Amino acid sequence: MGLSQAHLVPIGNNHFLHKNVALPFIEMQDAAATQHIDMQICSSFRNFDKQLSIWNRKFSGELPLYTLQNTELLASELSEQEKIHAIMLWSALPGASRHHWGTDFDVYDRASVHAQKHKLALIPSEYENGGPCEKLSKWIIQYASQFGFYLPYANYVGGVAREPWHLSYKSEATSIQEGFVIDELYSQLEQADILGKELILQQLPRLVKQYTFNLGP
Repeated sequence: MGLSQAHLVPIGNNHFLHKNVALPFIEMQDAAATQHIDMQICSSFRNFDKQLSIWNRKFSGELPLYTLQNTELLASELSEQEKIHAIMLWSALPGASRHHWGTDFDVYDRASVHAQKHKLALIPSEYENGGPCEKLSKWIIQYASQFGFYLPYANYVGGVAREPWHLSYKSEATSIQEGFVIDELYSQLEQADILGKELILQQLPRLVKQYTFNLGP
Protein backbone atom coordinates (compact mmCIF):
# COMPACT_ATOMS: atom_id res chain seq x y z
CA MET A 1 0.00 0.00 0.00
CA GLY A 2 2.97 2.30 -0.39
CA LEU A 3 3.80 2.26 3.31
CA SER A 4 7.28 0.72 3.01
CA GLN A 5 10.24 0.81 0.65
CA ALA A 6 11.85 -2.39 1.94
CA HIS A 7 11.00 -4.23 -1.30
CA LEU A 8 12.66 -1.64 -3.54
CA VAL A 9 16.04 -0.92 -5.07
CA PRO A 10 17.12 2.37 -6.68
CA ILE A 11 17.28 2.61 -10.45
CA GLY A 12 18.25 5.66 -12.48
CA ASN A 13 17.64 9.14 -11.15
CA ASN A 14 15.26 9.18 -8.19
CA HIS A 15 13.39 6.06 -9.28
CA PHE A 16 12.81 2.80 -7.42
CA LEU A 17 11.60 -0.61 -8.59
CA HIS A 18 10.88 -3.91 -6.86
CA LYS A 19 14.13 -5.79 -6.25
CA ASN A 20 12.99 -8.57 -8.62
CA VAL A 21 12.07 -6.13 -11.38
CA ALA A 22 15.12 -3.90 -11.70
CA LEU A 23 17.33 -6.34 -13.66
CA PRO A 24 14.60 -7.40 -16.14
CA PHE A 25 13.89 -3.71 -16.74
CA ILE A 26 17.54 -2.94 -17.45
CA GLU A 27 17.69 -5.87 -19.87
CA MET A 28 14.56 -4.60 -21.64
CA GLN A 29 15.92 -1.05 -21.71
CA ASP A 30 19.20 -2.25 -23.23
CA ALA A 31 17.34 -4.26 -25.88
CA ALA A 32 15.28 -1.22 -26.85
CA ALA A 33 18.46 0.84 -27.10
CA THR A 34 19.78 -1.49 -29.82
CA GLN A 35 16.90 -0.18 -31.95
CA HIS A 36 17.68 3.43 -31.04
CA ILE A 37 14.85 3.76 -28.53
CA ASP A 38 15.73 5.65 -25.37
CA MET A 39 13.35 3.93 -22.93
CA GLN A 40 13.41 5.81 -19.64
CA ILE A 41 11.21 5.77 -16.55
CA CYS A 42 9.21 8.91 -15.82
CA SER A 43 7.29 7.51 -12.84
CA SER A 44 8.01 4.45 -10.72
CA PHE A 45 7.36 3.75 -7.03
CA ARG A 46 4.97 6.22 -5.44
CA ASN A 47 4.32 6.05 -1.71
CA PHE A 48 0.96 6.29 0.05
CA ASP A 49 1.38 9.92 1.08
CA LYS A 50 2.27 11.02 -2.46
CA GLN A 51 -0.76 9.22 -3.86
CA LEU A 52 -2.93 10.74 -1.13
CA SER A 53 -1.69 14.23 -2.04
CA ILE A 54 -2.53 13.68 -5.71
CA TRP A 55 -5.99 12.40 -4.76
CA ASN A 56 -6.85 15.30 -2.46
CA ARG A 57 -5.56 17.92 -4.88
CA LYS A 58 -7.68 16.49 -7.67
CA PHE A 59 -10.73 16.09 -5.43
CA SER A 60 -10.46 19.72 -4.28
CA GLY A 61 -9.96 21.06 -7.81
CA GLU A 62 -6.34 22.09 -7.26
CA LEU A 63 -5.29 19.66 -10.02
CA PRO A 64 -7.37 19.18 -13.18
CA LEU A 65 -9.73 16.29 -13.88
CA TYR A 66 -10.22 14.86 -17.36
CA THR A 67 -12.72 12.74 -19.23
CA LEU A 68 -11.72 9.70 -21.25
CA GLN A 69 -11.38 12.03 -24.26
CA ASN A 70 -9.02 14.36 -22.31
CA THR A 71 -11.64 17.09 -21.95
CA GLU A 72 -11.09 18.99 -18.71
CA LEU A 73 -13.75 18.81 -16.01
CA LEU A 74 -14.46 21.27 -13.21
CA ALA A 75 -14.43 19.60 -9.81
CA SER A 76 -16.79 22.26 -8.47
CA GLU A 77 -19.49 21.11 -10.92
CA LEU A 78 -19.26 17.40 -10.02
CA SER A 79 -20.85 15.39 -7.24
CA GLU A 80 -18.56 13.47 -4.89
CA GLN A 81 -19.39 10.25 -6.73
CA GLU A 82 -18.58 11.83 -10.08
CA LYS A 83 -15.28 13.17 -8.74
CA ILE A 84 -14.25 9.75 -7.43
CA HIS A 85 -14.75 8.14 -10.83
CA ALA A 86 -13.18 11.06 -12.71
CA ILE A 87 -10.06 10.80 -10.55
CA MET A 88 -9.83 7.02 -10.79
CA LEU A 89 -10.03 7.12 -14.56
CA TRP A 90 -6.44 8.43 -14.50
CA SER A 91 -5.19 8.17 -10.87
CA ALA A 92 -5.48 5.36 -8.32
CA LEU A 93 -6.78 5.47 -4.78
CA PRO A 94 -3.93 5.83 -2.28
CA GLY A 95 -3.11 2.33 -1.08
CA ALA A 96 -4.55 0.79 -4.25
CA SER A 97 -2.06 2.08 -6.79
CA ARG A 98 0.01 -0.47 -8.68
CA HIS A 99 2.86 2.04 -8.43
CA HIS A 100 3.09 1.18 -4.72
CA TRP A 101 4.19 -2.33 -5.62
CA GLY A 102 7.42 -1.44 -7.40
CA THR A 103 6.36 -3.72 -10.24
CA ASP A 104 4.68 -1.00 -12.28
CA PHE A 105 6.14 2.13 -13.85
CA ASP A 106 5.64 4.61 -16.69
CA VAL A 107 8.09 4.93 -19.59
CA TYR A 108 8.81 7.36 -22.40
CA ASP A 109 11.33 7.82 -25.20
CA ARG A 110 13.52 10.50 -23.68
CA ALA A 111 15.66 11.20 -26.74
CA SER A 112 12.66 11.51 -29.05
CA VAL A 113 10.77 13.76 -26.63
CA HIS A 114 13.81 16.04 -26.31
CA ALA A 115 14.45 16.04 -30.05
CA GLN A 116 10.90 17.21 -30.69
CA LYS A 117 11.14 19.76 -27.86
CA HIS A 118 7.97 18.22 -26.52
CA LYS A 119 6.65 18.60 -22.99
CA LEU A 120 5.55 15.13 -21.93
CA ALA A 121 1.96 14.95 -20.68
CA LEU A 122 1.41 11.14 -20.65
CA ILE A 123 -1.55 11.13 -22.99
CA PRO A 124 -2.24 8.39 -25.58
CA SER A 125 -1.63 10.66 -28.60
CA GLU A 126 2.05 10.90 -27.62
CA TYR A 127 2.35 7.13 -28.16
CA GLU A 128 0.67 6.94 -31.58
CA ASN A 129 0.24 8.66 -34.95
CA GLY A 130 3.62 10.34 -35.13
CA GLY A 131 3.86 11.19 -31.45
CA PRO A 132 7.33 11.27 -29.88
CA CYS A 133 6.83 7.90 -28.18
CA GLU A 134 5.13 6.04 -31.06
CA LYS A 135 8.23 3.99 -31.90
CA LEU A 136 8.64 3.04 -28.24
CA SER A 137 4.99 2.03 -28.00
CA LYS A 138 5.25 -0.26 -31.01
CA TRP A 139 8.44 -1.80 -29.59
CA ILE A 140 6.75 -2.47 -26.25
CA ILE A 141 3.82 -4.22 -27.91
CA GLN A 142 6.17 -6.47 -29.87
CA TYR A 143 8.95 -7.20 -27.38
CA ALA A 144 8.12 -6.34 -23.75
CA SER A 145 6.64 -9.76 -23.01
CA GLN A 146 10.01 -11.36 -23.80
CA PHE A 147 11.32 -9.69 -20.63
CA GLY A 148 8.28 -10.48 -18.47
CA PHE A 149 6.49 -7.14 -18.87
CA TYR A 150 3.04 -6.28 -20.16
CA LEU A 151 0.63 -3.36 -20.45
CA PRO A 152 -2.05 -3.83 -17.74
CA TYR A 153 -4.09 -0.94 -19.11
CA ALA A 154 -3.56 -1.58 -22.80
CA ASN A 155 -7.25 -1.01 -23.46
CA TYR A 156 -10.07 0.82 -21.72
CA VAL A 157 -12.45 -1.76 -20.27
CA GLY A 158 -14.54 0.42 -17.98
CA GLY A 159 -11.88 1.17 -15.39
CA VAL A 160 -8.59 3.00 -15.88
CA ALA A 161 -8.15 4.83 -19.18
CA ARG A 162 -5.82 3.32 -21.78
CA GLU A 163 -2.21 3.83 -20.70
CA PRO A 164 0.30 2.78 -23.39
CA TRP A 165 3.11 4.05 -21.13
CA HIS A 166 2.29 1.90 -18.06
CA LEU A 167 4.34 -1.30 -17.85
CA SER A 168 4.06 -4.04 -15.26
CA TYR A 169 6.28 -7.01 -14.41
CA LYS A 170 3.62 -9.66 -14.71
CA SER A 171 4.76 -12.48 -12.42
CA GLU A 172 5.54 -10.27 -9.43
CA ALA A 173 2.50 -8.03 -9.90
CA THR A 174 0.19 -11.04 -10.16
CA SER A 175 1.57 -12.42 -6.92
CA ILE A 176 1.00 -9.11 -5.13
CA GLN A 177 -2.52 -8.80 -6.53
CA GLU A 178 -3.42 -12.30 -5.37
CA GLY A 179 -2.25 -11.44 -1.85
CA PHE A 180 -4.00 -8.07 -1.68
CA VAL A 181 -6.21 -7.73 1.42
CA ILE A 182 -9.05 -5.25 0.95
CA ASP A 183 -9.69 -5.04 4.71
CA GLU A 184 -6.16 -3.73 5.26
CA LEU A 185 -6.74 -1.04 2.65
CA TYR A 186 -10.05 -0.14 4.33
CA SER A 187 -8.29 0.31 7.67
CA GLN A 188 -5.56 2.46 6.14
CA LEU A 189 -8.02 4.74 4.35
CA GLU A 190 -10.23 4.95 7.42
CA GLN A 191 -7.29 6.52 9.26
CA ALA A 192 -6.19 8.76 6.38
CA ASP A 193 -7.14 12.38 5.76
CA ILE A 194 -8.65 11.59 2.37
CA LEU A 195 -11.36 13.68 0.73
CA GLY A 196 -14.54 11.77 -0.07
CA LYS A 197 -13.70 9.20 2.61
CA GLU A 198 -17.22 8.16 3.60
CA LEU A 199 -18.32 7.45 0.03
CA ILE A 200 -15.04 5.74 -0.84
CA LEU A 201 -15.26 3.35 2.12
CA GLN A 202 -18.88 2.50 1.30
CA GLN A 203 -17.90 1.14 -2.10
CA LEU A 204 -14.22 0.28 -1.64
CA PRO A 205 -14.26 -3.36 -2.89
CA ARG A 206 -16.10 -2.33 -6.05
CA LEU A 207 -13.76 0.60 -6.73
CA VAL A 208 -10.64 -1.55 -6.37
CA LYS A 209 -12.11 -4.26 -8.58
CA GLN A 210 -13.25 -1.78 -11.23
CA TYR A 211 -10.01 0.17 -11.44
CA THR A 212 -6.88 -1.38 -9.89
CA PHE A 213 -7.67 -4.97 -10.88
CA ASN A 214 -9.81 -4.44 -13.98
CA LEU A 215 -7.24 -5.26 -16.63
CA GLY A 216 -9.42 -6.60 -19.40
CA PRO A 217 -8.69 -9.69 -21.51
